[in-house]
Formats: sequence, C-alpha cells, structure tokens
Amino acid sequence: MRELAVITFVTLDGVMQSPSMPEEDPSGGFTQGGWAAPYWEGVMPHVERVAMSEPYDILFGRKTYDIFAGHWPNAPRSDLGDRLNAARKYVATSQTPPLSWENSHSLSGDVAEAVQELKDQDGPLLQVHGSSALIQTLQAHDLIDEFRIWTFPVVVGTGKRLFEGTALPRAYAMIRTESLGEGVTHQCLRRT
Repeated sequence: MRELAVITFVTLDGVMQSPSMPEEDPSGGFTQGGWAAPYWEGVMPHVERVAMSEPYDILFGRKTYDIFAGHWPNAPRSDLGDRLNAARKYVATSQTPPLSWENSHSLSGDVAEAVQELKDQDGPLLQVHGSSALIQTLQAHDLIDEFRIWTFPVVVGTGKRLFEGTALPRAYAMIRTESLGEGVTHQCLRRT
C-alpha cells in the first residue's frame, strides 16, 4: 500500500493555474499565467529537496503531462530531469495520442478506481503535479493523503483553484511549515 501526495503551487487566493508561464494554461480566459516565475530561483531548490529527492511515481492529468513531456525529455541533463525522466508516470487521459515520454502509462476507465488500484500496490509515493481537474476528482473520492503546498505572495483573482468545492470535509495535521523568503511559504499537511 502506498500514499498519494499533491505537490502544488498556489497564490494567496488559492489559484493553482499556470504558475510558470503565461501560455501554460490560458483556459477559461486566464491571463495571469507566470505568477510564480519571479520566485523560482529561491523556491525550486527547496521543491527538489523536500518533494523530489526520494523515489516517487507521478500521476498526471493529460494537460500537465503534455507540458512536462514537452520539456523534460529534451532538457539539459540534471539530477531533477533524470529523476523525472526515470519515474513511472501514470496519466489520466481519454485522448488517443500516444504517451511518448519514457515510462508513461495511461489510466483507463474510472480514474478514481484506477488510482485506488495504484495506491493498493506496493511502490513509491504517488505524486500529483499540477493537474487541477485530476486533483478535484481525487479530492471528491478522498484519495489524497498529503498536500505539499507552496504559497506565493500573489493574488490573481480568477483561475483554477486547489479547492474548487469537490473536496470532502476533512481535517489535516500540519506536519511542516517553512518560510522560504520573499513571502513564499511551504506547508506539508497530512490527513488525520
């Protein structure tokens, strides 16, 4: 049996949409993309250290998978890139284009059932990166064991939020909270 952790970046008002670049996810007319980019230099080493240095498999929605798959296989070699490329990747998708990134597997049928089957197996931690629609499904089915949230001192007003109303009522215990400078904080919360 293994656990599932959501790894995400949010604004003060809870938006997780398009943190890296304006063109990352303009769906719904979102024009505030790239809101976290000015902070990456101070944040990404922390993300690598606390979230991506131990073995993990990754669970993606199709849009986030396509963004990662479009970058990491061709990026200059790095420890992080090597770990991402080698990780087993599960993709919740109904699209038919093939999954070209090495070690990628599509999840078919009911996503919640497929994820529960993955959790029932032996293996490393399952991490969800981005993938707001997938996170809403996981929350609605009570499949998330831990949130690792980096909150940025930015308000964007509209956009896809981490908690959109699909989450079941649940208490979480604060395992760790850290200030990273420039107003960015990291919280690690586990369900109780």
